[in-house]
Amino acid sequence: MPPTVIDLRRADDARDVIHRAVQALAEGWCVGFPTENDYVVAGCLRHPEAVARLLGWARPAATAPLLTLALRGADEAPDWAPGIGPVGQRLLRRCWPGPVAALVPSDHPDSLVHHIPAPARDAIGGAMLRLRCPGHPLLAECMRMLAGPVGIAEAAAGEALAVQAADLLAVGAPGMALLLDDGPTRYAQPPTTVAIAADGIRVVRGGIVAEETIHRLSSLMVLFVCTGNTCRSPMAEALFRSMLAERLACRPDEVESRGVVVASAGLSAWGGGKASVGAVDAMAEAGADLSAHESQPVTENLVRQADVILTMTAAHRAAILAQFPDAAGRVSMLSPDRQDVLDPIGGPLTTYRRCAEQIRGHLAARIDTLVAALPRP
Repeated sequence: MPPTVIDLRRADDARDVIHRAVQALAEGWCVGFPTENDYVVAGCLRHPEAVARLLGWARPAATAPLLTLALRGADEAPDWAPGIGPVGQRLLRRCWPGPVAALVPSDHPDSLVHHIPAPARDAIGGAMLRLRCPGHPLLAECMRMLAGPVGIAEAAAGEALAVQAADLLAVGAPGMALLLDDGPTRYAQPPTTVAIAADGIRVVRGGIVAEETIHRLSSLMVLFVCTGNTCRSPMAEALFRSMLAERLACRPDEVESRGVVVASAGLSAWGGGKASVGAVDAMAEAGADLSAHESQPVTENLVRQADVILTMTAAHRAAILAQFPDAAGRVSMLSPDRQDVLDPIGGPLTTYRRCAEQIRGHLAARIDTLVAALPRP
């Protein structure tokens, strides 16, 4: 019996569509969903009959499990792959929801894969798990309302993607109760598949996200924060980049290619402001160039992207946490001893020099830990 096709572009009430999809999944049926890349067939893995129906849609591939595990967000990945490591975690935090799939080891003793029924475990497992967090909101909303993990069947490497709902209908496999049609997919290209291990990442199947972008997104991002982003935080940014370049035996402008992005921002900054004259002169004496610096404000996107946020004062840290409490585990004062960094604004060059030396000392105390968090070559 063919599935019921619902055109999302003409649906009167999206909530009704979601409830119908959730009910079908909860009863062990499969549902066809759009993603930004392709149309996939989803089923609830706690139902053996749903797993059997999904396997009717699966296209075996030598390098991946039969079914992909769909997740709601990057924070769920360590539950299934506890050994994923910091490099993989920050890559997924920046890419998900979105067009990147992750292959992760499935053998960790604390993985949730050991707590799902055997048919589902065999279908999604093996040596590796394949994880996706599609960017289309419909599947995520259904998973939010559904008890139990969701598996999806998608095109294997080398096969044509289902970029329209009709492409799933053409396959003709049974067991799909609903097909949600949202028109042609946004990209019509496969998601980029990345193998993630504890010590690094490797692109194993090219897709919409370029390999260069994947490696940039897996970089360690260190963000320095002060008030106006014209004195202390740009000085910290410049000094850290120089110290890091010395550690990595490269030029300061090559640091990003070695796996670390260094930035600065201000809680009360206006975009595009110049560094203060004293900061420029003090950094010139230290061999760093701040003449091209442009200030930027602290934004939600910057805070979300940063792996380490180092503030110049306790008040700066408190202000960030008040606005972005989810960043608590990533925000610290620059000083390991929690001493405020001297504010040199309006002072003579000697004050800027003292500030620079104070920053340099705090960075020296932290640099070993920061270098240890870099991706391995």
